[in-house]
Amino acid sequence: MAVTPTIAPGAPGIPARWTSSAKSGVGTALSLASRVWFTISHGILNEIYYPHLDSACTRDMGLIVTGPGGYFSEEKRDAGHAIEPFEDGVPAYRLLNTAADGTYRIKKRIITDPKRPALLQEISFTLLKDGASDYSVYALLAPHLVNAGMGNTAWVGDHEGTTVLFASGRGVCLALASSLPWGTCSAGYVGISDGWQQLQNGGRLDPTCQRAEDGNVALTGEIGFSAETPKVLLALGFGATPQDAAEVAFASLKQGFEAARAYVEKWRKWQAGLLPLDRYTASGLNSYRVSTAVLAAHRSIATPGAAVASLSIPWGFNKGDDDLGGYHLVWPRDLVETAGGFLAAGDPEQALEILGYLRSIQQPDGHWPQNAWLDGTAYWPGIQMDECAFPLLLADALRRAGHLPRAKLTAFMPMIERAASYVMRNGPVTGEDRWEEDAGYSPFTLAVEISALLAAADIFDACDNHQPANYLRETADIWNDQIERWTYVTGTPLCRDVGVNGYYVRIAPRDAAGAASPKDGYVPIKNRPPGDTNRLAEAIVSPDALALVRFGLRAADDPRIVDTLKIIDATLRRDLPQGPVWYRYTGDGYGEHEDGAPFDGTGQGRAWPLLAGERAHYELAAGRKDRAASLLRTLEGSAGHGGLLPEQVWDGPDMPERELRRGGPSGSAMPLVWAHSEHIKLLRSLRDGAVFDMPPQGVKRYIMDKTVSPFRTWRFNNKVRTIPAGKVLRLELLAPAIVHWSRDNWATAHDSRTTGNAFGIHITDLPVADAPSGTTIVFTFLWSDAGRWENVNFSVGIDGSDGQ
Repeated sequence: MAVTPTIAPGAPGIPARWTSSAKSGVGTALSLASRVWFTISHGILNEIYYPHLDSACTRDMGLIVTGPGGYFSEEKRDAGHAIEPFEDGVPAYRLLNTAADGTYRIKKRIITDPKRPALLQEISFTLLKDGASDYSVYALLAPHLVNAGMGNTAWVGDHEGTTVLFASGRGVCLALASSLPWGTCSAGYVGISDGWQQLQNGGRLDPTCQRAEDGNVALTGEIGFSAETPKVLLALGFGATPQDAAEVAFASLKQGFEAARAYVEKWRKWQAGLLPLDRYTASGLNSYRVSTAVLAAHRSIATPGAAVASLSIPWGFNKGDDDLGGYHLVWPRDLVETAGGFLAAGDPEQALEILGYLRSIQQPDGHWPQNAWLDGTAYWPGIQMDECAFPLLLADALRRAGHLPRAKLTAFMPMIERAASYVMRNGPVTGEDRWEEDAGYSPFTLAVEISALLAAADIFDACDNHQPANYLRETADIWNDQIERWTYVTGTPLCRDVGVNGYYVRIAPRDAAGAASPKDGYVPIKNRPPGDTNRLAEAIVSPDALALVRFGLRAADDPRIVDTLKIIDATLRRDLPQGPVWYRYTGDGYGEHEDGAPFDGTGQGRAWPLLAGERAHYELAAGRKDRAASLLRTLEGSAGHGGLLPEQVWDGPDMPERELRRGGPSGSAMPLVWAHSEHIKLLRSLRDGAVFDMPPQGVKRYIMDKTVSPFRTWRFNNKVRTIPAGKVLRLELLAPAIVHWSRDNWATAHDSRTTGNAFGIHITDLPVADAPSGTTIVFTFLWSDAGRWENVNFSVGIDGSDGQ
């Protein structure tokens, strides 16, 4: 008897959620015609992206097996999983899923079609138990079209007389086609009437459920396996219309898995052009080729130079449409780190493309957004000064390596000029540190800013523009001289506990009224419960201080660095099975709760493998190559199945019920492209015997030549209260003015006119170097353009020291 197709009951379904961030594989075809990216976890496909890296279009796609006596088994939950690439450096995968109860084995091969926007799965199903029969296998697909699980429509339709599973949402359509005829199919609402619920509760699909509209939907189709046909090819096609998607899927089916030849060859050719830094881990994986493939798989083909931070959603299984939390966005800092990975691997063309992309998304005032969609549209509103400075370091690294000769450099000068101007006008204080949380004086950000100004100065000199270059160096010198005044503390309880003279803090708030220095203030710790946020700046430390060595501003054996390392190791080091790993900073709340529950806005920070790589680079800078090599093993030992490096690793006891293993990946992002870039750079650094990406300018200027600035600056966004005796007071303004000033409480007064420079900063130097300690310099401004007085007096005291 024929059935009447109906809309499935239970609209709109349960609230949509994403899935595990613990990826074991990521891949894409190196082809503009494809524009599909995929991720794998627990033996099945997870998020599939189309037509851009920032557009997730599925939650997951796996198999369900049913059989006699109500047998129900879902391969992602009820099977053991193994994964391997087709060959080193080729992100095409073989999966082997074996039922925990020994009933079946599923083999898969997964690629994207290089010729069109489609994903191909070749699947073999084998029953392992003697006499087993009457088992059925179903494909279960959860569309989450264009970054949303709600608002999708799914239906069972046909294309030229052949059954196809369709879904649409937000202008994108997908079509799932099979080389074997589909058996019973259904479309339903997740958690109510989807195929999983139907098979679990009734042992069969309801053929009347042919459509589910505007909700959290799922598609399910019975695969026509038999003893004669134990293998199937599934093609998931994408397009702007259902017809387009179906035509793509059937074109891929017609071609068959032969598409793998072109897929593999493109990857093989690209990998062959890289430096031979190959390294095999205990798992048998070539960790170098895993990392290079991760970098390349996170690039956009249609938008050259764009690359996202990770094709994962941290704690995705706990996140819905209103809390995407995805890392499939562009972070300028991560992007420059990615470019450094390409450079270290011997692919400067990718690094040049990244610099070109950064030029295209730079804001008119010279800054870069905290993060952005691929088209450059800002996502989060923060501004991080390290992200505004990093592109300058990339440009100079390419120039020094001979990949950006003057003819090419000229095209980037407007970008470089705007970026240098923005850093000088708005630094040294950052609106957010590199962990996207707090404002103030960060050793990491200061290191990037100062080294970037020196790098930009060399670029200006290379273009015979020497006056701006001199001012860039003068500003860098002024800031470098004050790093300790801003961020180094002595005589604290922590000093006494560990037995050191002092240490660099994680971040110090900008100068507060009544504070002797910014280090006297409080820092709000994000991701902490209400009422448990503020901490004294002097009580919070971070491995971020090692950036002062990494970027060439302080020697590895500087006693202040050495003492800070003792504090870091006493408070932030965690010894795990793979070796020592470090936390981001004291009191971090970004990570699982103590009981292993997922991060939900609060939690407890976990150890970051990336920081083991950074520590290894410090050890190499200190001349301890053996320690650096040991930490390389720690970094690689932190990888998950498939060799992917996580953002964080679990540091508590094993919790199998939450899939948390001591030393193994936590529920945070995996892979973290930044970590893979650090891995590649560490391999290169160990080969070269020197830190690959250390800018040379600071080493020469501050460590070797010990340059000291004769100036201290005052500006409206950094109103210093005191300067050391013997320094010239430089006033930096954003408009021309006459400075009316006195050093004897207006008994006598002087007028000094500002002079504008190439960066739109108006400067005058007050000759107070001979003023004795205890003198107060008082000044105000007559604004030249407006013809008005500021009508407020400002003051700066002459102190006997620099506040260290």
